[in-house]
Amino acid sequence: MNEEEMKNMEEEETLDQQENVVSDSAADEDTVVSDSVADNESPADAEAPVEEEEEKDPLEQAQAEIEQLKTQILYKTAEFDNYRKRTLKEKAELILNGGEKAVSAILPVIDDMERALANGEKTDDPAVLREGMELIYNKMMKALESLGVKKIDTDNADFDTDMHEAVAMVPGMGDDKKGKVIDCLQAGYQLNDKVIRHAKVAVGQ
Repeated sequence: MNEEEMKNMEEEETLDQQENVVSDSAADEDTVVSDSVADNESPADAEAPVEEEEEKDPLEQAQAEIEQLKTQILYKTAEFDNYRKRTLKEKAELILNGGEKAVSAILPVIDDMERALANGEKTDDPAVLREGMELIYNKMMKALESLGVKKIDTDNADFDTDMHEAVAMVPGMGDDKKGKVIDCLQAGYQLNDKVIRHAKVAVGQ
């Protein structure tokens, strides 16, 4: 082989190597472009479309609200009925046992009266019997005061139709006694400032 042929063979090998380098570069560029296109795809495009929630039927919604209101009305009606029954029961018990406090206050006085009667058989001294009655009377008045009961004042009091009941008129008592209570024939009483019995009095004229 002469020198010229060897030179031609070397030039052909060099051209083949350059063509292989160009082909590899082109393949790499294609790969980079493909990856870039894949990366630029939107995630929303890959997701499946979400179905929109169906709106509730207005008629069904109205019927549900009506049922709820009916339930509330039934509950309130039952609650009011229970309250009414409880109130009636409490009122009946109050009427039936309303005097319990008064009776409890008077019972000790009755006990004293029973003891006084038993002791009265053992003595004939009027002073002792009178003293015992006064003690019982004072105890009874205190018991009534604890219940809100007080005696209406009539001593030298002006005649008051709200407090007194005139059962007699006494003439000739002078101007200073005119319209005044001269005598009390029956005591009157108030319960918590309410007159429960007017005092029966004689009035100067």
